[in-house]
Amino acid sequence: MTMENVKLSVDSFGSVKDLVTNEDKEVKRFTWTNEKNHVSVQIISYGAMITSCKLPSKTGEIVDIALGFDSIEGYLKDNNSAYIGSLMGRVANRIGNGEFELNGVKYNLAKNFLGKHNLHGGLNGFDKFNWDSYVDGNVVYLTHVSPDMYEGFPGTLLVTAACSLSDDNSFTMKLTAVSSKPTPINLSNHSYFNLAGHDAGFIELYKHKLTINADKVLKIDTEQIPTGDFLDVGGSEFDFRVPQELGDAIKKTSNNGYDNNFCITSGSSQSLAFVARVLHEKSGRFMEVYSDQPSVLFYTSNNLPNPCNNINPSLSEDTCEEGSSVVGKNGAQYKKHGGFCLETQKYADAVHHENFPSIILVPGKVYEHETVYKFGIYEGN
Repeated sequence: MTMENVKLSVDSFGSVKDLVTNEDKEVKRFTWTNEKNHVSVQIISYGAMITSCKLPSKTGEIVDIALGFDSIEGYLKDNNSAYIGSLMGRVANRIGNGEFELNGVKYNLAKNFLGKHNLHGGLNGFDKFNWDSYVDGNVVYLTHVSPDMYEGFPGTLLVTAACSLSDDNSFTMKLTAVSSKPTPINLSNHSYFNLAGHDAGFIELYKHKLTINADKVLKIDTEQIPTGDFLDVGGSEFDFRVPQELGDAIKKTSNNGYDNNFCITSGSSQSLAFVARVLHEKSGRFMEVYSDQPSVLFYTSNNLPNPCNNINPSLSEDTCEEGSSVVGKNGAQYKKHGGFCLETQKYADAVHHENFPSIILVPGKVYEHETVYKFGIYEGN
């Protein structure tokens, strides 16, 4: 993919204190701009977060479709408990009971989900660190070193994220890692998108049409921990093999939204596979996801505050939270079902299920994970 029409600029996005050294570290912001297509993407070195993604509509209206915050303080507030924009690690998603055994040794982790399970790497995952960076042409390389036994995980781990935007509006994130000891690793990006605009909310999200290239999902228990079994999507609320409008789909769910691992059809660790396509017909904006990972976690921001003015109250019996929201860019009110995530990854809780693809990285081997987000405009009616 060429980058002839893409320019990269670098500026400062404030500073943060390093969790290990307590030193002040400058947060760098990287902005790619495809001048020909009027597309731009921003990431910051803190948490390797996607903070902005601007796309034109079929009528030329340019909006930011990535939920986020105006300043570094927004990402630090309440430790960004929604993980907006973050790169998750050492192990994204859940590890049941906050523990695992590897080579006869039991490792105990933080139980930061329901007080029982480990979520997204623990209390201070990779999203809580300011990554080192260097630039080579239009490619930004972000690196992070996770010490041996930090957050309970064995091995010193070196992680690199190589990020770039191409002429065809494809934003690529190539993740690699090496470890000094056998260790589990399952990285993922937790960006929230709304193709109508980051501030468009659930009303427009319900109008998005979604396709996911998956014929199975992981079966989970009442605490969202995989059982080790699979469910066929056919005839169920999980069948996105043909496009479904999200509002109609969410009505069918038993949990008032999606937070599920979809098993990608024909995915492999050797080549990119089509994962998903999301279309917002009114604006014409679409996003396609390609990855070499076997799974994608589809999430409809169920844990953002629940608005009282939900256009379809029958979707939820929860007590609404009047006046409650996460305040994002330009004062936007982020609420339940206001954005979607497509988090490419290996299967959740894989350390406890031998029938899942292994997430154990051993010395001498390289963890590799590539994801491409391709943006475009659909001109049809």
